[in-house]
Amino acid sequence: MKIKEGYLLREVAGSNIVVPVGEGSIDFSGVITLNEVGAFIWKVLENGASKEEILEKMLSEYDVDKETAKKDIDEYIQALRGAELIED
Repeated sequence: MKIKEGYLLREVAGSNIVVPVGEGSIDFSGVITLNEVGAFIWKVLENGASKEEILEKMLSEYDVDKETAKKDIDEYIQALRGAELIED
């Protein structure tokens, strides 16, 4: 799965902000603010990754147990799908 074209992650005044650009701005107006973990997963998804790859990277980057990480990743991906920001 991968982040759809037309959305960029930028750091602005210490905050991670997703902004629509080009065609993305037609479908989505506004911005999304991500926390550190959300931005980390977003960056992994920019290049395309499976849930398993995201989980591996998250476990190597953060001090979190596997079950909590899986749950958080599933919820995050579901939110991205709900906002139509991700493609398989």
